[in-house]
Amino acid sequence: MISLLWTLKIALRALRVNKMRSALTMLGIIIGVGAVIAMLAIGTGASRRIQEQIESIGSNLLIILPGATTSGGVRMGAGTQTTLTFSDSEAIKKECPAVAYVAPVLGGVAQVVYGHLNWSTGVQGTTPDMLSVRDWPLSGGRPFTQQDIKSATKVCLLGQTVVDNLFGGQDPVGQVVRIKNIPFKVLGVLAAKGQSPTGQDQDDQIYIPVTTAQKRLFGTAFPGMVRIIMIKAKSTDQLVPAEQQITALLRQRHHLNQKQDSDFSTRNLTQVMEATEQSSKVMTLLLGAIASVSLIVGGIGIMNIMLVSVTERTREIGIRMAVGAKTRAIRMQFIAEALTLSLIGGVVGIIAGISVSKIISALAGWSTIISPLSILLAFGFSGLVGIFFGYYPAYKASLLNPIQALRYE
Repeated sequence: MISLLWTLKIALRALRVNKMRSALTMLGIIIGVGAVIAMLAIGTGASRRIQEQIESIGSNLLIILPGATTSGGVRMGAGTQTTLTFSDSEAIKKECPAVAYVAPVLGGVAQVVYGHLNWSTGVQGTTPDMLSVRDWPLSGGRPFTQQDIKSATKVCLLGQTVVDNLFGGQDPVGQVVRIKNIPFKVLGVLAAKGQSPTGQDQDDQIYIPVTTAQKRLFGTAFPGMVRIIMIKAKSTDQLVPAEQQITALLRQRHHLNQKQDSDFSTRNLTQVMEATEQSSKVMTLLLGAIASVSLIVGGIGIMNIMLVSVTERTREIGIRMAVGAKTRAIRMQFIAEALTLSLIGGVVGIIAGISVSKIISALAGWSTIISPLSILLAFGFSGLVGIFFGYYPAYKASLLNPIQALRYE
């Protein structure tokens, strides 16, 4: 223990002799550690933001889209053929054991008026299950009920963006708004969700009973028609079974034989969003790896300076060997100097990385998250760099012949 402390003391004294050179040598490590921490903070913040957006859409989600029409041999794309009905959604809810909640949707864009203010927004006709499908609580009021669905009641739930543009600071619950000049009573306000992963404002919409949308607002090409059906499986493990059960049921209900293509399509949103999140994590690792190159460059700088130091201090090494210093002690001395440079640079780099992350977050508005793990990794890596690149100069110093070292000019 005493020998180790003595070695560190000698190493610090040697570094103080050439303060400017030591500081410039540490600069590479400072930049490397700071860059690693800042890049990982930005990448982790982006991943967390994407994860929050994914969670805002809902978990374990499936979307059933109607089929495609064909005109002149050209298929027009999914959703152009109206093949889904409200009764399809009811059947899925009753007959598919892997399904937890089902919410049919029939929507459009409409002008909403309150007092002397108006706002154009998306109006979605759906069922009370939509709040469970989307994991969307209310910030005030109450949801509409199955009785409202049966009666096609003129009631609505407002998104926060609609509330802000029509009511300002006023409580909208209990008030009456006009949608396409039809009066609707506001039952509740949806909690703010923010942007979706595609950049859409999820709060800029209104929910009304699906039957009200069908009969009073948008109309239908045939009785009971809906645009899409949103489904929440009971768990992530039940997504595939739920998709299989839904496909089999709808093909049976739509009287399709084995040779006919399905007149609907199923999208697994959870898998799509998980792929997006995985891409973000890969990008975070890539940013960290690129920043780590700075650490290696800094390590090469340490090795360069230590080799110069060995040459300059050849006579000192010879004197130490002449008075009985062992090869191991000489080697440890130079490794300790390299390690000290690296660790001091690592500490300063951590402070710089945290500061840069905070500045970027404040000025650019980017979400940054500094994890203790990234700090430990950057600091540990800087120590390894010091040992790795300091070993060769130390090894070279330990092999010097004492007599030749003493004669060195």
